[in-house]
Order: sequence, then structure tokens, then C-alpha cells
Amino acid sequence: MSRGILVTGAASGLGRAVAHAFADRGDRVAVHYNSNRADAETTLKALPGKGHTLVQGDITTAPQRIADTAEEALGGVDVLVNNAAVVTTNATAHPLADTSFEHWQRMWRESVAVNLLGAADLTYCVARHMIARDVPGHIVNVGSRGAFRGEPDHPAYGATKAALHSMGQSLAVSLAPHGISVASVAPGFIATERVADWLTGERGEALRAQSPFGRVAEPGEIAEAIVYLASPGSTWASGAILDLNGASYLRT
Repeated sequence: MSRGILVTGAASGLGRAVAHAFADRGDRVAVHYNSNRADAETTLKALPGKGHTLVQGDITTAPQRIADTAEEALGGVDVLVNNAAVVTTNATAHPLADTSFEHWQRMWRESVAVNLLGAADLTYCVARHMIARDVPGHIVNVGSRGAFRGEPDHPAYGATKAALHSMGQSLAVSLAPHGISVASVAPGFIATERVADWLTGERGEALRAQSPFGRVAEPGEIAEAIVYLASPGSTWASGAILDLNGASYLRT
């Protein structure tokens, strides 16, 4: 049966792969974007099936509008994928010893606003719709390996992803009586357009060497795991944090 899926940050990269993975299974997808409409339209046009839609908005300032728009356009959101984030790029790096205080403060505040508070607020709005409709639902948070092993050049990213994992576990307990499961994925490095330059030269070799497979993840591999955690048969995985890093970091 077709379900309504809201994927945040779906204009490109992992979000685009997640949108495709759900659409391939016959679901109706709301492709969320903030400012990159051209890429979001490209994602939308390439989705198989019918009933898909674009949803624009800043999750830090308009979570209720985003949730309401997706709810109406899809006839109900059954799955929320919290993918939108301030991610690790050269521009967002802020190693303490080499960063101005101004840039340090900006990256921490932006990361907390998007990666944690934005996801929390949108989760609230979408989950309240699920509860009002009295239907089972699934929420999947896109966390990170960096939440466990640390991100020395992007400490705000690592910290907010750890907080996102913790939020997911808390909500897994509180939303279970409403039939809503909440789980997280913790990917390692993913080969997306935004960080393609990182995979060249010595830096690329070092990144691939982190995994005994000798490579980094493709977006579709992470998307498949997200689809599983949002499937009807995955309810007992609620509260889980699924490591998806190709054995590049093993935690106990």
C-alpha cells in the first residue's frame, strides 16, 4: 500500500537517494528543500510513480508549515526522514585551534538550529499529525558515525548528531504507545556531490582506507537501510541506532 513519505533535504545527495528508494517501492514522496529549488525539481521529476510533491521551507523557522503542507499534499505523512543538516564540508569546518571565534560561534549555532532543533520541531509537528490520524508511523533520523568517534574539524556536527541519536531514543519510548517507531542511522562517509572533491588525491585514498572494503558508501546503500527502518516489519527496531560505516568504526 502506498504511503506518504516526507524526506527533508531531498534536493540532492543522500536525500535524493532516499526519495528515489521510497518512490521505487510505490510510495508518495514529499521532496523537501530550503533554497535549492532547481535541484529539488530535478529530484521530483526523476521519481517513478505518481503523487509526489515539492515542499519548500526552512525547518528552523517553518516546521509547522512544512508538516502541514506535506500532510495535505500526500493525504497524510506516514514516514518522516530527518535528513536535512548542516554537513561536513570545507566551508563548515571549525577546528578550534585554527578557527576565529566568530566562525566558531556561527557554526555551532547553525548546527544546533538545523541538525537538532529543526529536526526536533518538525518531528513534533509530523508526529502530532500521525497521532491525530491514529495511524502507525515511522520516523528515521539521519545521524552520523561522528557522533561516536568524534569530528575534530566539525565538533558541532558530531555533537548535534549525538543529540539527534539521543532524541530519537527518547521519542522511541514516548511515541511507542501511539504506534510510532523512531530509529536512527549513523553513516560514515558518503560519496555525494557536495563532497566529491574530498575523494580525490591523498585525502580520498585516506577516506577509502578507513573501511576494510576500501571504499566509501554510495547514497543508495544508506537509503536502503532507511527504507528498512521505515518499513512495517521494522517496528521492533524502534530505538535502534544502525551503524552504516563499512566497518570503518566499530563501537561497543
